[in-house]
Amino acid sequence: MPLVPANQPQLIRSSQKDDYYQTCLKNNANEVFQAFTGSRRWLKWRKEVELLSDLIYCSLTTFSGFQTLGEEYVNIVQVDPTKRRVPSLSRRGAFIFFHVFAPYLLDKMLVCLENELEAEDRPGAYRDSSSRWNPMFYIKAWVQKAVGALTENQRKKLVPVVYAVHQGVTIVHRVHVALFYIYSSYYHISKRTAGIGYLRVLSGAGDERAIRNSYRLLGAVSLLQLAITLALQVNNLRQRQRARQEWRQHRNLPSSSQAAPSPSSRASRCILCLEERRHATATPCGHLFCWECITEWCSNKSECPLCREKFQSHRLVYLRGYK
Repeated sequence: MPLVPANQPQLIRSSQKDDYYQTCLKNNANEVFQAFTGSRRWLKWRKEVELLSDLIYCSLTTFSGFQTLGEEYVNIVQVDPTKRRVPSLSRRGAFIFFHVFAPYLLDKMLVCLENELEAEDRPGAYRDSSSRWNPMFYIKAWVQKAVGALTENQRKKLVPVVYAVHQGVTIVHRVHVALFYIYSSYYHISKRTAGIGYLRVLSGAGDERAIRNSYRLLGAVSLLQLAITLALQVNNLRQRQRARQEWRQHRNLPSSSQAAPSPSSRASRCILCLEERRHATATPCGHLFCWECITEWCSNKSECPLCREKFQSHRLVYLRGYK
């Protein structure tokens, strides 16, 4: 029987089936680990247990040269870029590294770096010898050493960079899925990196051209949605920058009349700094804060600190001369 490249529905069904069995394996492994070690150790090692579960599943199937349960379910086989041979052992090993280890290491490194940058007082390297059993011990120590060598200004500039990397990883995944819908080549970035494709047995069932055209339309819509999302995020970033510029512009404004209510009065105090309000500013919901306090708050959260009503920072109203 002739073999042809697998289409989008088969690759998606295969991935969903593999995800189902991997989830079952993770759940069983978590239950066993929690039963033997307790909830405290399970919470500490949960990510590593899931990593080991994924590694076992991929090793017993792909690395050993067998079909996964999902591939067997839709009757597709892995091939190398030549479309004539099954992937070599090194190519399968590269796939497992990029599919299992790379997301784990990237997530752990970004979380550790973010925590170190946001920590006010950073302790030194871990002194507890038991923590050396953690596979991320040396990476954490390296990150702590690298962050400790930065100045305060450099650490503040690095925080948005880490956030941008977090968002960039998500965007790359969404772009990759949209390209898969259009070109029907690789459903996972790890398979694209390792150069592992799929072939299937040609059958007369279904209209192949109609299937591919419908998925191409879905891919175009996905790219359009992603472009709109990015435009909204850029607009939100500009609004935050505008709020910070206005804060710098008004932070040195002269204080209003000294004939203000007594500092002991709760009505004249800002709940963010717990001091008498300076340069009173109103939110759309009607609550009052210091201009400096509420603009700094809105640079992190676009909501009222009191009632949690959502609003954008450009809707703040500075009450000049308010008593």
